[in-house]
Amino acid sequence: MSSLFDLRGKVAIVTGSSRGLGLASAMGMAEQGARVVISGRKAEACEAAVAQIRERGGEAIAVPCNIGRKEELQNLVSSAVETWGRVDIVMANAAIHPWVGSVLDLQEETFGKFMQVNVQSSIWLAQMTVPGMIERGYGRFIVVASIVGLLGDAMTGTYGLTKAADMQFVRNMANEFASKGITANCIAPGTFKTEMARSQWEDEAMVKWYQGRNPSQRFGEVDELAGLAVLLASPSGGYINGQTIAVDGGHTVSFR
Repeated sequence: MSSLFDLRGKVAIVTGSSRGLGLASAMGMAEQGARVVISGRKAEACEAAVAQIRERGGEAIAVPCNIGRKEELQNLVSSAVETWGRVDIVMANAAIHPWVGSVLDLQEETFGKFMQVNVQSSIWLAQMTVPGMIERGYGRFIVVASIVGLLGDAMTGTYGLTKAADMQFVRNMANEFASKGITANCIAPGTFKTEMARSQWEDEAMVKWYQGRNPSQRFGEVDELAGLAVLLASPSGGYINGQTIAVDGGHTVSFR
């Protein structure tokens, strides 16, 4: 284990970690010694993820949670503290994308759901965990956004709006808490080969478009994001603060 990324003694909560990018990131943290709280809406999937981590020698517990419900988030944090006495790292990975369409057709109820799950939940998590981080002088708050929050789009713009809000949230957090040993950063993924994105990487037309648009000419693999999550969670990431880092194969810097 490299001391640069040593997370022994640290406790991490990763939402949406029963599969995909969240699971890969949680496994990466566990491999560096963190004790990890796996969370998702389905208990069975969470337990399966915990089993994978334990098979590799890591420590993990499962706490199912719908992040759009404040009482369930509080139970998530309380379970971590009751089990291991602290929360040092939060990776707010879970999000929803329930609707696409023109802003002219956006319903208030839909917009409210987007904001509560994708933005308000991160604020709740910060309110529940940052005070303890301040007491210990160490904290890492990571929000998984999306490159859609950096780019305009007519159909997915509402989702992108929430992700742009996440980016502003970590800038605000960095300004308020950097002097107390706490960092807050966003990871903005492009399209990864996850189950959630299966409809894209199995669509021949989408694959052709993406390969033409993206300099890497491929979709990302989950481990290519997990390394950044480990860096931002670790002592080595302590001077990276308030940033949004795109992990997209060059998508957002291409003029294609």
